Amino acid sequence: MADALLRAWRHPRPEGATGRCIGAGTDLPVHWRRAKRLARRIQQQARRERLAHCVHTSPLRRCADVGRWLRRWGWRHVRDHALLELDFGAWDGQPWISIAKAEVDAWVAEFASHHPGGGESLLQLLQRAAAWSPAQAATRDVIVVTHGGWMLARRWGMAQAVPSAATWPGPPAYGALWSMPA
Repeated sequence: MADALLRAWRHPRPEGATGRCIGAGTDLPVHWRRAKRLARRIQQQARRERLAHCVHTSPLRRCADVGRWLRRWGWRHVRDHALLELDFGAWDGQPWISIAKAEVDAWVAEFASHHPGGGESLLQLLQRAAAWSPAQAATRDVIVVTHGGWMLARRWGMAQAVPSAATWPGPPAYGALWSMPA
């Protein structure tokens, strides 16, 4: 599937995320209008490009709610834990200001291998994102609704060396589409 294309959409802006460490352990809601709006954009792209009506999402509501709208409109919706955001362990859901500076500094010093909050390391997320394959899908081109961290890991893992805190880019905008080789 050398020519297969992965169309990764970042979930809509969730409710209650501002100022908090949000990862795989925090299942925040998305306003139904934002989820429906993104689902419509995905549906329009699929129509324009004659893509199969199948979407793979993270099981967290901020992604899965978009898949639920598409399922209502006749799409196949597959929830996949491999599309989850980084697991921040005990940090997940906490205000950033309540996480000890020494703990954040330890993560920055060993950015790729450290397990923030006792959760998943960035290397583990890079491996998980790289291992996700469109072979899990019934069609050549794949549509996913996932998280900013997963999208960065997938893109980074395709072309880069192990990242440092200084070289790790900011996340894509909410609702952004990144197309990349599958």
